[in-house]
Amino acid sequence: MSRIYNFNAGPAALPLEVIEEAQRELVDFQGTGMSLLESSHRAKAYDAVHNEAIANLRELMGIPEDYAVLFLQGGASMQFSMVPMNLLLPGTSADYVNSGAWANKAVKEAQKVGQVNVIANTAKDIPTRIPAMETLAFTPGAAYVHITSNETIAGAQWKAFPKTEAPLVADMSSDILSRPFDVRDFGLIYAGAQKNLGPSGVTLVIVRKDLAEKAPAGLPTMLDYRTHIEANSLYNTPPTFGIYLLALVTRWVKKVGKENLFKQNVEKAAKLYAAIDGSGGFFKGTAVPECRSDMNVTFRIFPDGANASEEMEKKFVAEATAAGFAGLKGHRSVGGLRASIYNAFPAKGVDDLVAFMADFQKKNG
Repeated sequence: MSRIYNFNAGPAALPLEVIEEAQRELVDFQGTGMSLLESSHRAKAYDAVHNEAIANLRELMGIPEDYAVLFLQGGASMQFSMVPMNLLLPGTSADYVNSGAWANKAVKEAQKVGQVNVIANTAKDIPTRIPAMETLAFTPGAAYVHITSNETIAGAQWKAFPKTEAPLVADMSSDILSRPFDVRDFGLIYAGAQKNLGPSGVTLVIVRKDLAEKAPAGLPTMLDYRTHIEANSLYNTPPTFGIYLLALVTRWVKKVGKENLFKQNVEKAAKLYAAIDGSGGFFKGTAVPECRSDMNVTFRIFPDGANASEEMEKKFVAEATAAGFAGLKGHRSVGGLRASIYNAFPAKGVDDLVAFMADFQKKNG
């Protein structure tokens, strides 16, 4: 078997031992005589998996009991609508920070529901950045404040979170469980699982129960957080196999140790940024240094030190792919290069990429 280095932004790399365990249990799950893919979501075997996934997340993230842990579907994109439908009450407004492509999508969906105040907008800034904390002019009495903790496309990340009077809501799809933070500083957190938690198809929502109870009456049943809180995310058939893999991934995080994992994430990113900054201008990062993401390292190639070359970047991607480095092409909307190095991405993969970059520069610089 030959495994490549998977730098894709999502679905992204999973821990190899998790995939291997799922493979071993695929045909006959724990002696049940059937695959978990075939099992009822009401069965005891799946019930244990479901509750372990929730318990692991509560332990790893320090989630208090007054917060619900939900497994939903529709990705973060569904939450762009579901958050304002539940929290943006009639006669109120919500503050949004537009820090890039994903935050912009959240803004547009929320505007379809109610009054939105964009209190900072760095979406089109080059190099990319997160708004400075002192520029945030919060609206008195806002229903909530929404941020995107890490912009996957732009490679810009909040390094510290704003302190707000209104409940803070965060799309953490790209950096959930990758660094320490206090859940109690937030009213609601949501994240697609396919970067740090598991496969695509599962959306994690962590919501303060008292906020969910304030939702307006008459919401569509499936778009009401209270529906899923009351049913422990079992109102409808959940993505059972995806939740099973999430349980295995969180089990793996516990085994590795979250502090060790967080430290490794910082070290992986620092090593890759050092290679970019130390290239004499051949490689250049696209985010301002103080906002550089530890999860999505975005950069471009400047063969002459002054102008980025799309042709050289295409050559880099082609040769990297042939050498076993997959997914280094930047997002289609911005071009360039991007290395996504989420929790499960191995440190050796960063070392090998750094060596490949040095060799590529030697041949083409």
